[in-house]
Amino acid sequence: MRKYIGEIGLIITAIIWGSGFVASAVALEHYTPYQIMAGRFLMGALLLSIVFHKKLKDLKKSTIIKGAILGIFLYVAFVLQTVGLQYTTPSKNAFLTAVNVVIVPFIGFLLYKKKIDGFELVGAIMAIIGVAVLSLQLSFDINIGDLLTLLCAVGFAFHIFYTSRFVKGEDAVLLTLTQMVTAAIIGCVVVVFKGETSFSMQTEGLTMLLYLAIFSTTIAFLLQTMAQKFISETKAAIILSTESFWGMAFSVVILSEVLTVKMMIGAVLILGAILISETKFGFPKKKEIEEIT
Repeated sequence: MRKYIGEIGLIITAIIWGSGFVASAVALEHYTPYQIMAGRFLMGALLLSIVFHKKLKDLKKSTIIKGAILGIFLYVAFVLQTVGLQYTTPSKNAFLTAVNVVIVPFIGFLLYKKKIDGFELVGAIMAIIGVAVLSLQLSFDINIGDLLTLLCAVGFAFHIFYTSRFVKGEDAVLLTLTQMVTAAIIGCVVVVFKGETSFSMQTEGLTMLLYLAIFSTTIAFLLQTMAQKFISETKAAIILSTESFWGMAFSVVILSEVLTVKMMIGAVLILGAILISETKFGFPKKKEIEEIT
């Protein structure tokens, strides 16, 4: 049952992030990318502090250190993704970001000699092919934007991997809060440094920024952290890769984007990847790999 709690939590997270594509598109008409990042993380940190203020007395030094590490990975990944998007297409940006799904299992293998689960690896590769079919156009040119986005995928992969490691011995809420505070501090410093301190107060922009802060940041990252207590990091990455599928679904429903055969094939591949990693074709499961403590 614990396993399914993790899966449900991550699916909800992916759905929320998928809906965030629409909110981000509207928010970018009113704010710079750096203002959005600072705003969403700052509001996320404030919301978590208000809702869970009673937990703050249990905050430990180890939680602060681990949360700060996650916060740095998170902000750096978002910055690389945002800057990369200025030099490449949105479709390549989405695809290259999703490459984190195949990087995650190799982080464990290279740094901690953790055995790679064959079915999860096949699922990860299948998921990335699905994202490619879903988002990529037939363009194989490589530019600085593509390289920055690929580095962003490495950042997100480390964030997913270390969330799984850190949350095993820490309170998920406090771990989420400390990474939000870290990302908010970095975000605010960057905004001041860039001189982008004039914020639009138009209702449409504020509404979208609030949506990103409450749902795509506070609720989604809290769900991700809590869910990763119950599921392996590779499975987590595969499930979170469905963000692109949900982004497509919301674009079709809300923005009236035309649903193509290419989109449907990509969606089937992504969902198939989850089934493969989860069911392992119904074969008897090998003994679970002992969790790293």
